Amino acid sequence: MLVHPEEPSQGVRGGGPVDVAVWLAGRGYPVHPLAPGGKTPAANCRDCRESEHAPEACPCRAERRWCHGFHAATTDPRTVREWWAAEPGFGIGVSCGAAGLVVIDVDAHSAPLPDRQRLLPGIPIDDRVDLTGLQSGFDTLALLAAYRSRPNPCEDTSTLRVRTPSGGMHIWYRAPKDGPRFRCSSGSSSRVALAWQVDVRAIGGYIVAPSTRTTAGIYEALPGARVPAALPLWLAAELVRTGHDGQSVAAGAATGPAEPPARGRGRQGRGQGQARGQGRGERLLASLLEEVRACGLSPSGTAFSEKLNRAAFTAGGLAAAGHLPEEEGRRLLLEAADRARPHQTRRNVLIVDAGLRAGRDRPIQPKERT
Repeated sequence: MLVHPEEPSQGVRGGGPVDVAVWLAGRGYPVHPLAPGGKTPAANCRDCRESEHAPEACPCRAERRWCHGFHAATTDPRTVREWWAAEPGFGIGVSCGAAGLVVIDVDAHSAPLPDRQRLLPGIPIDDRVDLTGLQSGFDTLALLAAYRSRPNPCEDTSTLRVRTPSGGMHIWYRAPKDGPRFRCSSGSSSRVALAWQVDVRAIGGYIVAPSTRTTAGIYEALPGARVPAALPLWLAAELVRTGHDGQSVAAGAATGPAEPPARGRGRQGRGQGQARGQGRGERLLASLLEEVRACGLSPSGTAFSEKLNRAAFTAGGLAAAGHLPEEEGRRLLLEAADRARPHQTRRNVLIVDAGLRAGRDRPIQPKERT
């Protein structure tokens, strides 16, 4: 179950689906019915049951009846009670966008392993990385976390995690209030995906609430927190990098193949080793900042987010190694970002701060050119 952050209780105890649905709605999570025994939205009118039609053209919503899934989601307790009185066996869907949620949907489907270069979109996997045993989204999300030297979200007990009947996991997070507006994706997509078999549920989608029972089993909250925590900055940066904020997806996002995580080596930006001492670090960052500023010549299609992320990651690594004052690096990064994309200051801050934090864990030592 979920529980409001300000309440000491552990959420709804006992009761049926209607109690859970009303409890969720009362805490600002818009809910809508799912077909009994399933995980798809319940149809209502004849047109919905027999064909597809636009939500705005459907009379059900004006009459406060369920229809079109998350488009009909509501926080009105009376409406919720009426819906579940009509069909007590409804499951519970939560509209992610309206609820301000970003949910990482980790799948464990039996499927052939794709080429290693499709496991982490935009991050080439070095041939030295042993992929033996990799078979699901649990593995690719762990691989992404290890590559970024961050904790595995699947083990994040500070936020709500839900085990699905198929053996997967839903990891619930709160979307940044002033950050990018993230959208849904599919982990099987080769264009917009966080990782192979790792979906994202956000604006334009819904998530199945804990306690929902289907013919395959029950969605069960795992031990740990029972409320969504704030989306980690590094994951927010990854979602921006992979185009979940609606911007163009950066092709060839990483600067080079991923090294085996055990080696503890960080990514290094291009043009390293141009001089000695602290000046080498400053000149290295300057070359990356120039790439960021150049994005201002075109409103899209320049991989701006990835270039800014890479520059911030490099600045964090240089600062950690003593080659660059971090505050100075942050100032230069934000200056370059705002020059290229002056209409998205808040998003620029998010990318820069996430990149700096990730870079601090991987100090960079600029080398001389040979």
